Amino acid sequence: QVQLVESGGGLVQAGGSLRLSCAASGRTFSSCAMGWFRQAPGKEREFVAGISRSGGSTNYADSMKGRFTITRDNAKNTVYLQMNSLKPEDTAVYYCAARIAYSGSTSRHDYDYWGQGTQVTVSS
Repeated sequence: QVQLVESGGGLVQAGGSLRLSCAASGRTFSSCAMGWFRQAPGKEREFVAGISRSGGSTNYADSMKGRFTITRDNAKNTVYLQMNSLKPEDTAVYYCAARIAYSGSTSRHDYDYWGQGTQVTVSS
């Protein structure tokens, strides 16, 4: 089992930045690839970013490339999502997810564990 707890969400103006954190406990964190997803009201949960269990490989949804950065600190059992140049359309609940594999995946169905989510609201 892996327990995931997100933090760092909030209200920010367009153009601003936020850093989300996801603290993991339970199964060895370094054996899990990690991902961030988001879900806006009335929409499907969508992939944001993924990172391999070593941190050496990352991937992003096209609309986030150049604005968002996913990193991890295996010593702290934490994965981060730095979000810059935020837009109102980035408003959503952001979820952290873990999968017992080397690499992250863009499909939410490939993840084994999920956090409760943290709300990000970007005002125009």
